[in-house]
Amino acid sequence: MTFAQRINGALRGVPTWPFYLLGGVIPFWWLYLGLTGGLGVEPIRELEHRLGELALQVLIASLAVTPLRNLTGVALIRFRRMLGLLTFYYIVLHLLVWLVLDVQIVGQIWADILKRPYITVGMAAFVLMIPLALTSNNLSIRKMGPLGWRRLHRLVYVSAVLGAIHFVLLVKGWQIEPLLYLAAILALLAARIPWTRWVPAWA
Repeated sequence: MTFAQRINGALRGVPTWPFYLLGGVIPFWWLYLGLTGGLGVEPIRELEHRLGELALQVLIASLAVTPLRNLTGVALIRFRRMLGLLTFYYIVLHLLVWLVLDVQIVGQIWADILKRPYITVGMAAFVLMIPLALTSNNLSIRKMGPLGWRRLHRLVYVSAVLGAIHFVLLVKGWQIEPLLYLAAILALLAARIPWTRWVPAWA
């Protein structure tokens, strides 16, 4: 039995609900820290940043599932839906913190979306995630068919790139951390391309 087979066998009986529970609690712990002075002098901005960054991290983890299986044989496919839904959950909370706790003025929200490129890009990434979250269930797969469902969920690739660009545009100057997130997403997307199709016959 190979190492990958042993890992797959060990994970076969692991339920996903503890991950949903743990992932769901994390933002509320951060909210508690914000209310008690544990998030520094700008708790709203810090909470907003943490939620956005966590969403990117979990999204990267979900994008890594297929390349990991292709390269090592370790199959984490059954956890991918959970990772996708947690990503959407964090993005919604990230958006709510910005809307409710940060901006608060409805007219200013629309003005920011139109005038600030990083917000425009971030909102586009969020909108693309909505149909993916709504169809992340077995009923949608049956109604749409596996092929149609997979085609729709390729929108996550665009959303992931837009999310990383949102982070790059958000920070002042060229900081390394947002660029690393963007590079990781682009590398994971490139890993899905069947490069053998592009190898010339004489190679």
